[in-house]
Amino acid sequence: MLQFYFLSILLNAVIGIVLLYSDADDSSSEVRLPSIALDETFRLVLGILTAVTGFFKLLTAIRGDLPVIGDLVPAVAGLAGGFALLYEFYRGRSTLDEARVPAVLIQIVSAKRYVGIFCVIAAVAHFLFPTVIFL
Repeated sequence: MLQFYFLSILLNAVIGIVLLYSDADDSSSEVRLPSIALDETFRLVLGILTAVTGFFKLLTAIRGDLPVIGDLVPAVAGLAGGFALLYEFYRGRSTLDEARVPAVLIQIVSAKRYVGIFCVIAAVAHFLFPTVIFL
């Protein structure tokens, strides 16, 4: 569906930028995010929307594209970016011990700058090459 194609590109680009620049110091960074991108509610909604879009991107395919593997990279980028923001929100509100959290989630959150880069690259590649397998 074209709607999920558009949402995947848009949300992967936005979440990638938020993940890249959300922890930057004001003094060391030339790029400053708008204050809404630092709001917890906005980040929660963005994480939910991106993860859901990434999931549905696995299930839907554009006409002429292969199901599941046709959009694998943008779907995985959306899932990883969405889960990174969702876990970050959950970690800030929870009293759960870090030792009980799966190692995969800790790795994704600790490398969220790389997840942000991956999301932006996936969005740009998905926009430029819409019918290439895996993109």
